Amino acid sequence: MKLLIGLMLLLLAGCASLPPPTHRDNLCTIFRERPEWFHAARQASDRWDIPVPVLMATVDHESGFHSRIRPRRTYFLGFIPGPRPSDAFGYAQARNQAWKDYRHSTGHPLAERDDFADAIDFVGWYDHGSVLRDHIQPNDAYHLYLAYHEGQGGYLRRSWQAKAWLLRTAHGVADLAERYQIQYQSCLKELETPHWWSWF
Repeated sequence: MKLLIGLMLLLLAGCASLPPPTHRDNLCTIFRERPEWFHAARQASDRWDIPVPVLMATVDHESGFHSRIRPRRTYFLGFIPGPRPSDAFGYAQARNQAWKDYRHSTGHPLAERDDFADAIDFVGWYDHGSVLRDHIQPNDAYHLYLAYHEGQGGYLRRSWQAKAWLLRTAHGVADLAERYQIQYQSCLKELETPHWWSWF
């Protein structure tokens, strides 16, 4: 009986949302704290040919690495809750239709937006589409983020040009990706060293 209870508690703990990493500004620290994220990010990068720092900078900006975050509601008269501005959800802030398209395109019908491995693979998949459709370079975090936010069609229509706040945000994502790249190169050899968790 005790064993059964222990297994149930372990299962529940596995389903619980993890808090965001302690130090979001350092990619090495993030991956040391969440080694499974390193492996998921590497897999997504290898699959979609988008650099790990670009993927991680996008997730950082979209959700702050919170797994179940949604856009803030609007409020009427300061206290009456109104609708959310979009149906975005999870690490990648993917919208319902985009997530449906991702599931269908990748043949992964059970992918979940609050699962980090699925979410970062989604970012890689979307960025890869932007590379192909919008002719953006895979390491161009600035323009990839504009396409991520505006949609690949919106990017081609240059809907982002009149949005000064979005341009500032995209610069912030690009700056973070550059810092992440420097950090990543400094600890990649360490992260690639086999550890006990890689046995499972």
